[in-house]
Amino acid sequence: MNIENNVLRYYLRNAYFITGTAYAGKSTMVKMLSERYGMIACGENYHMDIAERCADPDIQPNLCYFRTMKSWEEFVRRTPEEYERWMYDSGKEAAGIEIAELISLSGQGRAIVDTNIPLPVLREISSYDHVAVMLSPQSMSVDRFFDRSDPEKRFLFDVIENCEDSAAVMENYRAGLARINSPEHYREYAESGFYTVVRENTEEDTRDAVCEELARHFKLI
Repeated sequence: MNIENNVLRYYLRNAYFITGTAYAGKSTMVKMLSERYGMIACGENYHMDIAERCADPDIQPNLCYFRTMKSWEEFVRRTPEEYERWMYDSGKEAAGIEIAELISLSGQGRAIVDTNIPLPVLREISSYDHVAVMLSPQSMSVDRFFDRSDPEKRFLFDVIENCEDSAAVMENYRAGLARINSPEHYREYAESGFYTVVRENTEEDTRDAVCEELARHFKLI
């Protein structure tokens, strides 16, 4: 069964999407916008509890990777090419789950969403003033990936540190991050046609200014 895009756009009229590269400020903006404008916060991986319950390895093999992998060491030792492929294919597989979850929330009010839904799908199901792209330079998204204190990043850091050849594993993992945030992927986001915010300065606190900029773009104010 296919649901036409105009129907999906109607049911997703209360969903506002933020996508882009790592370390661009997406999570921070989801939190700030939700608090300031009374929106439902759908942070990074908000849909994964549902994916764990309904994903089928035969249909969504990438989303089910955590069930089939032998260990977390295997996860961090994958080749950069495999890590890149898995990341983007997982986003494609999760798109339907994200959309279904956001439709289920649609009657509760406006939602601000940190999403990995592919850009071509966002063009079909949403509109210019409901999507924003946030970008950071590749060096920032790779070199500062582990600077953040969220539990997932700290867990992966510890897994790598506990590997026998931890320096080589870290170099390999960062090479995967570099592929995920490659110039090619950056250009895809930058040339998507959606409203774009580029993070270039991490020394100055620009959170309030960016939050207001996004609020105006989303027509929240």
